[in-house]
Amino acid sequence: MTGIGHNGGPSMEAGYGFRKLAWKKARRSLLPALPLEVVRVRVARARRLGLPYQTYATIRATAGRDIVAFLFSGNSLGLTARRIEMPEVEAGRLDGLSGAAARLGAVYHAPADVLAVNGARLEAAGPAPQMTASWRNTRETLRGLIREEGLPLDGVVLVPATSIEAEWCATAGLAGSVPAERFFAPAP
Repeated sequence: MTGIGHNGGPSMEAGYGFRKLAWKKARRSLLPALPLEVVRVRVARARRLGLPYQTYATIRATAGRDIVAFLFSGNSLGLTARRIEMPEVEAGRLDGLSGAAARLGAVYHAPADVLAVNGARLEAAGPAPQMTASWRNTRETLRGLIREEGLPLDGVVLVPATSIEAEWCATAGLAGSVPAERFFAPAP
């Protein structure tokens, strides 16, 4: 029985399919209809960056621009207190990015030493924010490194290895983040 305020439409009770249908229609209307050639170009770009298309498309849609650079933490590059040279897996993955996107490192070692040992695998390196650094200091340290290279913040993707480093993405206002274990994982 209908009462005051009822619009005579279908029931919205659980189990009724109208709500699901309405939400599907609304979501479909929000999705962009891209020409097939644009999708092909973007799939090729994702492949060139070594990212799954879904990850690439999500970052691109969220940031509103293409990925122009990756910012790696020293930990994600496999650098340790006793090792300043990248392990083979990380070095090979960065070699594969050559020409596709800029490669930056926020490292805990002296940046000049990291660049000297790792050759042309990184275009630039700067000091990583210390764990005890304030939010503002962390933001300015990371943004300074990116701006020195003339790169837009919303075109840079962070590759962190720890949860503290993962927070750098929001702190610096970067395009997105791909965890190191996923970024350096062998292609399926």
